[in-house]
Amino acid sequence: MYTHPITVYYEDTDFTGVVYHANYLKYFERAREHLLGVDDLVALYQDHGTSFVVYKAELTFKEGAVHGDRLEIRTEVHAESEYRLIFDQSVWRAGGARPLVTGQVHLVCVDKKHKLVRLPASVMEALRLQGG
Repeated sequence: MYTHPITVYYEDTDFTGVVYHANYLKYFERAREHLLGVDDLVALYQDHGTSFVVYKAELTFKEGAVHGDRLEIRTEVHAESEYRLIFDQSVWRAGGARPLVTGQVHLVCVDKKHKLVRLPASVMEALRLQGG
């Protein structure tokens, strides 16, 4: 499992004082980007013309995070097929006993013409090494 830290800033909240719902997708994105490797994702696009896009996203909101919270985005990933990765992600307060938000995000790879392509061998190998 990969854990990515997030601090909730005032700008992340809505008028009720809790994190605006769409920001959890941003938090999940940051965690996935760090798990896969920022430099690796840049190279994948620049050198091979391949990038990831979201195919499907589902979120369940249980409790809202608030300004000043220190959060952990917990991520587990596995390859559903040669074409799709599934990320099971959750938001926890640091040291918390239960998740605030849970979600599942499906990613696929496309080329520069936005056509579906197989997941790159380098990504599949990295997942294999991580046990995913």
